[in-house]
Amino acid sequence: MADTTTPTRPSRLAEFWQYFSENRGAVIGLYVFAFFVILALGADFIAPHDPTVQNRSATLQPPFWQEGGSLEYLLGTDPLGRDILSRLLHGARYSFFVGVVVVVIASFGGIVIGLVAGFAPKWLDTIIMRIMDIVLSFPSLLLALVLVAILGPSLLNAMIAIAIVLQPHYVRLTRAAVMTERSKDYVIASKVAGAKLTRLMFKTVLPNCLAPIIVQAALSFSNAILDVAALGFLGMGAQPPTPEWGTMLAEAREFILRAWWVVTFPGLAILITVLSINLMGDGLRDALDPKLKRS
Repeated sequence: MADTTTPTRPSRLAEFWQYFSENRGAVIGLYVFAFFVILALGADFIAPHDPTVQNRSATLQPPFWQEGGSLEYLLGTDPLGRDILSRLLHGARYSFFVGVVVVVIASFGGIVIGLVAGFAPKWLDTIIMRIMDIVLSFPSLLLALVLVAILGPSLLNAMIAIAIVLQPHYVRLTRAAVMTERSKDYVIASKVAGAKLTRLMFKTVLPNCLAPIIVQAALSFSNAILDVAALGFLGMGAQPPTPEWGTMLAEAREFILRAWWVVTFPGLAILITVLSINLMGDGLRDALDPKLKRS
């Protein structure tokens, strides 16, 4: 007797992981990112020293494997005698916090404006998109610098500025997805059934537009870390003695030739973190975009 049982379809999470895990770079990026997140969350317990405490008798001490180094300061000290390893661990917390806040603010505002533009009359849609085009016409870092200069140098103002700069990307992406979805049968059926505009926007159309937005959020996370580090390096972001990676680079730039470790380790932290997030973004795109999935 023939077997008439139909194979069970894997859950959405299992299907997502199947496609995501096919990208080895994305899996490696996920593990590296998770490792950095664990370090950031446990910085208070892992860091061997207070990141702001100065030891004037141990300024510019090299890493432990180099002549003159010690196991007390594994990665050496900065010009003020502060432990670099401890500052890196606490700096990861600041960087990830900035990334989360910027992505939440930029995506929330961008999604709402994009939905409004997608369902608005043509004249209002045109006005919204031209404003977004004007914002996008400026170099992102330059615009963020101008906004921080107006608001005042601080980590909070840097986050606000970066969120404003990244928001137009979400607006354009959401609007494009809405324009594609609103002509489909399920949306038309909801209109005929008498669904209100807000329900149509947020409950009917938005869930089907989330895939590209999630990928954009991952890429925006890495951009936010880079931008806040750049603003910190220019003195417009986090202010000393905050252990933020960009600020660490700014404080050590005049010691590059005689103390390589003071700039190398913060630079590597930024490089590895951003690279791992970008690799994860590629995996998310492969897993969430149905056009890239193999049948």
